[in-house]
Amino acid sequence: MVLARHTPFLRAVFWHSITAFGGPQGHMGMMLKTFVHRRHDVTESELIEYNGFCQLLPGASSTQTLTLIGYKRGGLSLAILTLLIWILPACILMGGVSFLLDYFDDMGLTVGVFKFVRPMAIGFIAYSTFRIFGIAVNNTITKVIMAVATIATFLAFKTPWIFPVLIVAAGIATNFSDKRIPQKGILPKKIKWGNILIFIALFGMAGYLSETASSQNWRTRRPINLFENAYRFGSLVFGGGDVLIPLMYEQYVTRPETKRVQETKRDVLKISREDFLTGSGIVRAIPGPVFSIGSFAGGMALREQGPAMQLLGCLIGSIAIFLPSALLVLFFFPVWQNLKKYAVIFRSLEGINAAVVGIMGGATCYLVQDTFLGSLINGKMIGIWDLLIVIATFLLLRSNRVAAPFIVLGCLLMGWLL
Repeated sequence: MVLARHTPFLRAVFWHSITAFGGPQGHMGMMLKTFVHRRHDVTESELIEYNGFCQLLPGASSTQTLTLIGYKRGGLSLAILTLLIWILPACILMGGVSFLLDYFDDMGLTVGVFKFVRPMAIGFIAYSTFRIFGIAVNNTITKVIMAVATIATFLAFKTPWIFPVLIVAAGIATNFSDKRIPQKGILPKKIKWGNILIFIALFGMAGYLSETASSQNWRTRRPINLFENAYRFGSLVFGGGDVLIPLMYEQYVTRPETKRVQETKRDVLKISREDFLTGSGIVRAIPGPVFSIGSFAGGMALREQGPAMQLLGCLIGSIAIFLPSALLVLFFFPVWQNLKKYAVIFRSLEGINAAVVGIMGGATCYLVQDTFLGSLINGKMIGIWDLLIVIATFLLLRSNRVAAPFIVLGCLLMGWLL
């Protein structure tokens, strides 16, 4: 079997999936360490490019970036396997939480083992920013772009449009001069855009069937509604889990309680406020993509219809929320590769890469402020262990002597013991 030669790579993806804490920025640092420095599946420049490209698309950016690493290494089949191995552990965990929520409520859920995950993630982000800086920032315009992106990210970290706006603006900024990278050779052939029709067709079909199922009171309306909700979230969300979770809260917690829904007595999917907030807290404490909360929400939305339907809800929620990310990145990336033959796009990459460094630098500053300075403002002491974890994580990564998964396991062990 051709894929057998990729077994070591897939094993690395699995280890990444069960040790990658810290959200998209933290995942980037771990990918840099695992797939660039240790395994050499991609170069640092390629990883920066993939990450910048995925920031332009809606959906789960860290999932899309890892999918592209698989695509570059082994084509479409390996990309799909990479995607599945990456999302399955987190989706299984979050789906299981929807079944075990009553048990957690009875026993009292303790997450002390995860208390050093946040400072560890800051260390990973700081390290990846440090490494990428030397590659992507090497002239005046890229230094300016990085500084602006750092400040903008710090000030508007939780604003969903800030990342794509910074990426696009940086790409435009480096095109004001064509002296550094002039157009050479023959321009590429005309691009074929037909593949995107599949994504659009699924989006339209899901919306139509969902509305029809609700208005005509189909027996299968709830699973259809769930697919449409999750697919819509995966198609339209920029900014990752920090944007996704509030949108899901509005859909499943707030909307069912609105006056309009109450008056029409429309049967809509709903989750209690307490249950949703519990799930949204747990998803941030486990490894893997934050979008795996789709599995939890799907299970909870169909929970009242029995265990079989609840399991179906977990499957629908997992598939539908990640499907748009996969379709968009795998359909648009070949287009992007073709577009790169134009000098205007190649010049844009210079600015995009600098913006990625700035975004990661801004994320580091924001998380440091939110974690440490926020404690001082509230009159609390800064945890010495947290500071030591940030510094130790950075130094261990820079030394290149300890694999990233062992750093994660060490932090979890410390959280359990201390």
